Amino acid sequence: MHPLEVLERYWNHTSFRPYQEEIINSVLNREDTFALLPTGGGKSVCFQIPALIQDGICIVVSPLIALMRDQVNTLKAKGIKAIALTSGMSYKDLDTQLDNCIYGNYKFLYLSPERLQQSLVQDRIQQMKVNLIAVDEAHCISQWGNDFRPAYQNITVLRQMHPHVNCIALTATAKYNVVDDIVANLDFINPNIFKASFARPNIAYNVMHTDDKLFQLDYLLKTYSGSSIIYVRNRRATTNIHNYLNSKGFSSTFYHGGITNKEKQERLYEWSHGQKQIMVATTAFGMGIDKANVKTVIHFNLPESLESYYQEAGRAGRDGKLAHAFILKQHIDEEHLRSQFLSTLPSVKFVKTVYNRLCNYFQISYGEGENTIHQFDFRSFCSHYKLNTTMTYNTLLLLDRNAIITLTQHYNFRTKIQFITTNAVLFKYLETHLDLNILVKVLLRTYGGIFDYDTKVNLSLVINKAKLAEKQVIAQLQRLEKDEVISLQMADTDSEVTFLKPREDDITINPIAKTINHQHTLKHQQIESVINYIKNDSVCRSQQLLLYFGEKSNKACGICSVCTSKASKGHRGSDDSIAIKIIKSLEKEPLSSRELLHQIKCSEQDLLQSLSELIALKKIKLTHANTYILA
Repeated sequence: MHPLEVLERYWNHTSFRPYQEEIINSVLNREDTFALLPTGGGKSVCFQIPALIQDGICIVVSPLIALMRDQVNTLKAKGIKAIALTSGMSYKDLDTQLDNCIYGNYKFLYLSPERLQQSLVQDRIQQMKVNLIAVDEAHCISQWGNDFRPAYQNITVLRQMHPHVNCIALTATAKYNVVDDIVANLDFINPNIFKASFARPNIAYNVMHTDDKLFQLDYLLKTYSGSSIIYVRNRRATTNIHNYLNSKGFSSTFYHGGITNKEKQERLYEWSHGQKQIMVATTAFGMGIDKANVKTVIHFNLPESLESYYQEAGRAGRDGKLAHAFILKQHIDEEHLRSQFLSTLPSVKFVKTVYNRLCNYFQISYGEGENTIHQFDFRSFCSHYKLNTTMTYNTLLLLDRNAIITLTQHYNFRTKIQFITTNAVLFKYLETHLDLNILVKVLLRTYGGIFDYDTKVNLSLVINKAKLAEKQVIAQLQRLEKDEVISLQMADTDSEVTFLKPREDDITINPIAKTINHQHTLKHQQIESVINYIKNDSVCRSQQLLLYFGEKSNKACGICSVCTSKASKGHRGSDDSIAIKIIKSLEKEPLSSRELLHQIKCSEQDLLQSLSELIALKKIKLTHANTYILA
């Protein structure tokens, strides 16, 4: 079957995006292939179509569980048989799924690089008829790459098991030294390398300096209507800004890693189908999502690297039409960025301390613990050992990334409830237990089948609806259980830890010490690159990004904040026109700086500079009501 026929049959497209067809043909010719396609370039099609055309199964290595699940679900919806080996899978389920890959005519097996190290997985893959090895997010293989994962460097075991099978490596962001690392580590011989330009000529990259981000956000969303994403630093900010926008009459929803899968699907659907204009999200949102008509991406906080910024900003304008990417910056943001990402980097000594205490916490003996799974209350652990929560969390992520442990976060209490009495008995009981009325009514009205079977209950939702404190709700549930009104199953942990190696204390950590120190150096470089980018108001922002990724451009984009500012000043010849507009506006009525910014189309920085000059010249003055009037 021809690649275009497969594209039409499963994806309903009649033509390929740039480089896709050339990459697919390279793979079909059994050549080792490297594909660097920026965000939205359609990387997955480049290995999925060749795998569908050829007999056998494609092994896809990916570090992102959520992305693996999304791709598997998408393939299944197209009638294509695919499996993902995700964390939390029992040995029996793993055994069954691997057998399915051998005997069940499956076309895709998705797994993490850590899962690939298991002997059972390796044994079964050797028995499979593998037609292609695909390494997604291939920058993770390089010590200079964003999100380096040492386990990626062991992917060559696949090449040893199937030496005649070619390999394709795919990434959206890789500097030139990272590309060399990927090619070397995957043992490519004379690979075909396809590198699309990082240029996105239809995206206007903007950095806006403001002392009032919420006001600026309101202004931007009114000025640039259309589908938008607002990226924020943490979960609390997603709800706070979502509530603020709704109070201003905007149509928004929010997304972060702590909401349920059902909530994620519902909110993604609402936003994707235009029912909600704005998605307020942490960086957990966006990977693998291909919405073509996003008009605006706004970073409410500074990004942690230019790699992540390029990917997130690149979710705008995939339809090829003009789109805007904004970074909102306050003077204190630089220090906040360094504080959040540099001052909380754990030292090797601290990593050893946390690992030792984690083993003690679960009473794991020296030389034991491998592949054991433990329910984990993170806050209780930090409190017990008096550990800094942010530093400890970063340490656990580091241990996870370096395949010492696997950290699975549940975020919600996993609670099951069933009423085990009749309606009549229940309401008789409530007559003498009036304080339980609200909680019982919330449960009955929220969960229809709660009398008939064990029902999974979102405790956070119940707490919000009942308007009761968490401790009070838990105490009341335990009382209902004691009085034999309900059956109650409650896991009071927020995470799960799987130990991937036996406990050997310092001997376990020493091999990754060099990696830890190297990643600290890289993180410092990334943070300084972001700060240099937002402070550089003299070079076209598109040219700055291209140069960062090793691509030179002699032509300015003409649409970024630097280019438009230069054009505006060149057209005016001076800042006099802003001053004239200010005076004309104030001749009619007193106005605040916000109101002036709405009337005068210029940057906030230029406006404030002109206001200062006019005050110094005593042509205007500031009133007690913080409005400007003519002097």
